[in-house]
Amino acid sequence: MTSITDVLRQSVVVFSQNYLPISRINVKRAIVLLLTGKAEPLELASGDGGWQVSSPSMVLWVPEHIRLKMTRTERIWKIPPVNRREVLRRDNHTCVYCGSRKQLTLDHVLPKSKGGTHTWDNVVTACSPCNARKGDRLLNAVGMALKTKPKAPMHPAVAFAEEFWRQQQFNIWGTQD
Repeated sequence: MTSITDVLRQSVVVFSQNYLPISRINVKRAIVLLLTGKAEPLELASGDGGWQVSSPSMVLWVPEHIRLKMTRTERIWKIPPVNRREVLRRDNHTCVYCGSRKQLTLDHVLPKSKGGTHTWDNVVTACSPCNARKGDRLLNAVGMALKTKPKAPMHPAVAFAEEFWRQQQFNIWGTQD
């Protein structure tokens, strides 16, 4: 038998009115959204799980997925500025050339002296040895390559949706593409 504290530790995936997965919330918050009529249960596949929550006056079924019924205005999300903290966060505090996590600096893939700009697709995290080795030259001139292609951060809801559908695909097919 599952205790109420175990149930309340579980999470529920929230979908927008357009069926875009937005976020994960705890069961307690999902109960509030269901009881106030702001969300409805959503069944993605037959046999979807969920939890039965009982109170002295009612029994409520809380599904693993709910869909918001109300229209909400999306907060405007701006791409963060290109700065040390944000670039380190994007690159997971790891050198994009060798994978080191020590002595991290920022590097312009196309050096500024050769027309490179201080933009998301040109600034990367590099360790001091790799940055010194590359210097003011192009990657192919020093025989270096990027482990990941630099790009601007994604809207958090879009990033969550991509990860959610990737997990769903893995759960359905048992493999990842």
